[in-house]
Amino acid sequence: MALLDKLMPVKARHEELAALMAEGNLSGEDYVKLSTEYAEMESVVGAVNAYEGALTEKDDLKSLLNDPEMKEMAAMEMRALDEKIPVLEEQIKLALIPKDSADAKNAILEIRAGTGGDEAALFAADLLAMYKGYAATQKWKFEIVNSSLSDLGGFKEVVAEIQGHNVFEKLKYESGVHRVQRIPKTESGGRIHTSAATVAVLPEAEDVDIHIDTKDLRIDTYRAQGAGGQHVNKTDSAVRITHIPTGTVVEMQDDRSQHKNKAKAMAILRTRIYDAERQKLDDERATDRKSQVGSGDRSERIRTYNFPQGRVTDHRINLTLYKLETVVSGEDLYEVIDQLIAEDHAAKLSDMEF
Repeated sequence: MALLDKLMPVKARHEELAALMAEGNLSGEDYVKLSTEYAEMESVVGAVNAYEGALTEKDDLKSLLNDPEMKEMAAMEMRALDEKIPVLEEQIKLALIPKDSADAKNAILEIRAGTGGDEAALFAADLLAMYKGYAATQKWKFEIVNSSLSDLGGFKEVVAEIQGHNVFEKLKYESGVHRVQRIPKTESGGRIHTSAATVAVLPEAEDVDIHIDTKDLRIDTYRAQGAGGQHVNKTDSAVRITHIPTGTVVEMQDDRSQHKNKAKAMAILRTRIYDAERQKLDDERATDRKSQVGSGDRSERIRTYNFPQGRVTDHRINLTLYKLETVVSGEDLYEVIDQLIAEDHAAKLSDMEF
């Protein structure tokens, strides 16, 4: 009954929220806040009620096992309940895992070419296409907001905004170093090279998440440049914003409008500062975050894409899939992401006492 004891405060809070909303004297903001909390609790409370009902039904059936006429039917229903109750317990435990407040947010995706020169920049472009393909399967909006092209058409750096349902919840495990092993297009000898790119996924900050004082900012403007360093327009439309207290710098030049570049740069600046604060809090909460799935350590090698063998390996969970093409297209990336989520849930469940 330890699980039921844990669930009583959950049911009590759900009933309290229902009563508060029924009173009708809440402000609009408070009502939205409480109704959101109420809706989030619906699934767990529904599972709790089903669980309690199953336990009660099982107790009632025990008395029928001694009735010769009802014994066979009672035994059959008992077996069905014995299968149903553990499933309900698992549903409840998963629902009780503490939610990351950022899970429902949109995300800023940053990809930077690492070791490997032009081949690393081409790999960064492949990763961008993979996430764009995955976003399409999730019906998310995907928009490149800033980029720095390499001479061969890859990306030295690229930043995208992804909007949709629970974007950060799905993509937060992608932060880290991604490696590719393949014969580069630039290699005439047919030798396999290893290149790398770093991916960072940040929850997109809103104005209410973090306040930035304008006096803490230095804003510089300059002319946008292309891959070879040449100016691509005649006006100072490119923007560089520096947050002086943290030293955070964001540059934006993709739009011809200085105003739009400034707005995009501020959104990314806010997101990076918010993310840094989240990372600091996470570090304080966990003494060994590197042992966790999705620790967010962006220097950690997390995945290898081996083209000659057609395989993708995620090193954190020892998962290998021999379907590289459909993973890199984004179509089957869900198989990796879903497994990462499941492993993370399992790790968190093992830390909870029931």
